[in-house]
Amino acid sequence: MENTARERPALEEDQDAAAHAEPALMHAAVLVEPGRFEMREVTLPEPEAHQVRIRLEGCGVCASNIPPYEGREWFSYPMAPGDLGHEGWGYIDAVGDAVEGLQVGDRVAALSFKAYAEYDVADADKVVKLPAALNGKPFPGEALGCAMNIFRRADIQPGQTVAVIGVGFLGGALTQLATKAGARVIAISRSRSSLALARLMGAAEVIEMNDHWEIIEAVKQLTEERFCERVIECTGKQWPIDLAGELTAFGGKLVVAGFHQDGPRQVNMQLWNWRGIDVINAHERDPQVAVEGMRRAVELTVSGRFDPSPLFTHRYMLDEIGEALAAVAQRPDGFTKGLVLMDTGVRYV
Repeated sequence: MENTARERPALEEDQDAAAHAEPALMHAAVLVEPGRFEMREVTLPEPEAHQVRIRLEGCGVCASNIPPYEGREWFSYPMAPGDLGHEGWGYIDAVGDAVEGLQVGDRVAALSFKAYAEYDVADADKVVKLPAALNGKPFPGEALGCAMNIFRRADIQPGQTVAVIGVGFLGGALTQLATKAGARVIAISRSRSSLALARLMGAAEVIEMNDHWEIIEAVKQLTEERFCERVIECTGKQWPIDLAGELTAFGGKLVVAGFHQDGPRQVNMQLWNWRGIDVINAHERDPQVAVEGMRRAVELTVSGRFDPSPLFTHRYMLDEIGEALAAVAQRPDGFTKGLVLMDTGVRYV
């Protein structure tokens, strides 16, 4: 008997199959409660018209994650899959209909916010291309861009003396940037490993951060009682802010680079007034300024004027995110910057 049923066009069959297909999945870390992550399979995000989707190679771990990781009353749990990760880099694998200048296969750093996952989406204007010279190298763009913007705000000039208080990731990066700008850096930090890092990044002098008045006297002697034209506080704690004011020269700039997240601060306004100190809060909140800092980090790294590699001391896989956050909170000896890496087969140099 002749088959009288009309065959559907192949395109129609494909569309029907797509409509009934299971959604694509990815792995993401979920902070389900303070101090505890779970790995979950979740739906792969789809980029909107002005967005791209990135298959992430990795994501830097930031100290700003510590309050939600430890728990505060204003946070809600479980958090969204991938949440807290904002220093991601990887390859674009999908682009929105309205995106121009970016294409599948571009390696990029991105300002996105759920990058503790295998994939994340980002607005196209918050993505920075990574040139081939950076292939095989980790690049947590948001963190590096933050260092660039702090350095720009500090307005460091050749011949100046710069005190850097607290040599972790930011302090180490700023020590190198200031040194290469022609400044003399006095690095002040607690641990032997952080002081060794300061030396590696170019510090002319290092001082152990122990006794308040001994530090002041040491800097006084090193500067012939002039103190420092620039002081960059990188710890986010009360005592270093007190110390920073004491070390800033008349007419100098005190740059607040530390992330102060545990309550209000008191300052010696009498001293600040007397010395005519300019106080700079170097935290940027404009996303486009953050992206411009990322571009600057790419430029300086590719040109050889900045080398962030000594700052990346610890690496973790995505399912070890809890261990990574614990290390950021506890700062074991030798820890500077942790990177969470996805299982992409990339081997970093």
